Amino acid sequence: MTGPAGAPPAYRAVFCDLRSDQVLDTLPLTEVQYDDYIGKPGSLTATIPLPDAALAQRARAALEPGRTAVWLERGTEIWWGGILWTCTPAGDERGRAEVQIQAGTFDSYLDHRILSSDLNLSGDQFDLVRRILDHIQGVEGGDIGLVYGTEASGVNRTRSFAMSDVARVREILDTLAAMDDGFEWRVHCYRDTQTGARVKQLQLGHPVIRTGATDIVLDRPGPVLSYSLPSDATVQANAWQSRGASVNRNQARESAPLLSRPLWNRDDILVGGWPRLDGTSDYSDISDQALLDAHALADWRRAARPQVIPEITVRVDGRITPALLGSALRLRMHDLWHAEGSDTRFRIVGLAVTPPSRGQAETAKLYLEKL
Repeated sequence: MTGPAGAPPAYRAVFCDLRSDQVLDTLPLTEVQYDDYIGKPGSLTATIPLPDAALAQRARAALEPGRTAVWLERGTEIWWGGILWTCTPAGDERGRAEVQIQAGTFDSYLDHRILSSDLNLSGDQFDLVRRILDHIQGVEGGDIGLVYGTEASGVNRTRSFAMSDVARVREILDTLAAMDDGFEWRVHCYRDTQTGARVKQLQLGHPVIRTGATDIVLDRPGPVLSYSLPSDATVQANAWQSRGASVNRNQARESAPLLSRPLWNRDDILVGGWPRLDGTSDYSDISDQALLDAHALADWRRAARPQVIPEITVRVDGRITPALLGSALRLRMHDLWHAEGSDTRFRIVGLAVTPPSRGQAETAKLYLEKL
């Protein structure tokens, strides 16, 4: 579906049964906002106007939080997919009615799943992820159609997960991903060009997800409408200590927590004039020294430099799509702050889109990570 000549493609929402992906209905949306990220779930918020009883009845039948999938199509392409989690019908004093909906990307499902038995896993870390997904999708009612490939990271792990920990599956995957020499993961939604089927694809990347063969180039002045380039040292650290589970190696003494070793210090930074900044992390479920040390090393490396989380706002054109997540971007800036000009490479790690509305063009906010 497309709009008038020169207008951006029109949006439509397709509501489906989560487990079978059987189409329930297509309904009009207003006030749409949606986003997607590498490293955390994305979201969609929208309003469904209810001008008459017929549409209200259709909406009641299609909108069932927790079991309805939402696919957002822009023209013929899928730009977002996820699960309807909240549905709020509302009416005003004039008798007008509408439904406000909130949905999360399909990976948000893993926040609602725990293990149904103990798992003892060994092999490539990507295989561990796939076996965990097989485990949760193999129980009755647990298969929502997540699919994956056979790629490998080249990093082997041995991990055990206890059902008694009642840990959310997303928490388990994020903990695995955050280890030293870990990985990134997300659920990529798209339409299969051969069959036309809607696909929920597990996307894995080591050490990070990268897409695209060439850099996208954006300029200010130019397509970049606005930007924000914060620096944040509140979570910076150049010395690190991680704490694990309580252990008791001496029966005559009280239990004490396992501590990572050694205490990771960035002596090169201290010599360069930085003050010592201590950081800590807790892993109360880890009692293995080597495993705790691996987590401490990964945490220390992430915290060693001030975090910069740039964001830019651009008009949506033929280059800007959700498929850009993981792509490299060259950002060329020349303004009051960048008086001499700058040319910096980033990776796109998040995308938030505002569809066109009365008098306003369609825009996208890109969240970046410096390369």
